[in-house]
Amino acid sequence: MKRLLSILLCFVSLSVFANEPAGEGAKAEGFNPGEMILHHIGDSHEWHWLATDNGNFTTYLPIIAYRPNKGVSVFSSEKISNGEAEGAAKEYDGLKLEHEHLVSTDGSKVYDFSITKNVAGLIGSAILMLVVFTLVASGYKKNHGRAPKGIQSFFEPIIVFIRDEVAKKNIGPKYERYMPYLLTVFFFIWFNNLLGLTPGAANLSGNIAVTMVLAVMTLIITLASSNKYYWAHIFATPGVPKPLLPIMIIVEVIGIFTKPFSLMIRLFANITAGHIVVLSFISLVFIFKSWAVAPVTLAFGLFINVLELLVAVLQAFIFTLLTSMYIGGAVEEHHDADMQMGYDDGSASTHAH
Repeated sequence: MKRLLSILLCFVSLSVFANEPAGEGAKAEGFNPGEMILHHIGDSHEWHWLATDNGNFTTYLPIIAYRPNKGVSVFSSEKISNGEAEGAAKEYDGLKLEHEHLVSTDGSKVYDFSITKNVAGLIGSAILMLVVFTLVASGYKKNHGRAPKGIQSFFEPIIVFIRDEVAKKNIGPKYERYMPYLLTVFFFIWFNNLLGLTPGAANLSGNIAVTMVLAVMTLIITLASSNKYYWAHIFATPGVPKPLLPIMIIVEVIGIFTKPFSLMIRLFANITAGHIVVLSFISLVFIFKSWAVAPVTLAFGLFINVLELLVAVLQAFIFTLLTSMYIGGAVEEHHDADMQMGYDDGSASTHAH
């Protein structure tokens, strides 16, 4: 147990300091917690792994830019990256980086298609998922009709849980056609949440552009799957007096877009907040400039980091659960029509009596 706690403590320390600036310029200016935190959770055109007194360990990623007046430019980000150096931004081929935004020195329009840290992390997680689930699929083929083995035995209970407790219960008989998307969303978010906790990793789930794409995909699938009962509920909500229908239509239409918006913000905010809290605790050591506070800050940082392991799977589950509920509401044969028929039958029978 003591060995496990020691490993976790080292893990938290590494995950925090992997992206911390080092060098004479940084030491001269003093520690800036806000800059360090934003650098850790933000995207960049280079992948900074570790900083030591002997130098920085950095992977420079390719810059791919298109300018209508000059065409396509491809080169290493090392040519325009300042690292931790002081002075004006470095320029190359008429391009420079300003707060990680690629701009042209002559003011012309630049379309940035560069492989940034988050893009590289996305490619890496996609490859990891392909390898893992290719092995899982291979296990299903080899062990057909028999007990699962190896990696298949770990993932099968999770897959069955998503199928039985999420898809079936919220979507109903039509659940099978949505299982590939639900499983992809769940494991994509979970894998990237866990990868984001490793030292020097990309904060992919804490990038609002990534969560926005996931939310938009949920919106598109929901609207593409919707039936006439779904739209009837929006434009002719049952039980609402006719004078209030115009107001209800506006409310329901706004609700179509606020649901995926809440998915986007919830995932982004929870993952980003976890990183910020851990980094804030560790920053206290440098703010107070005393190792006396280190045991307390590292203990709290360790607690939050372990809690993030739970948050990683919880946020993946919540996103998948709400997605299945939205799809289920769009595909169900709405019971309001049946209820209305029941009321009509009841009233008719009352009149008959």
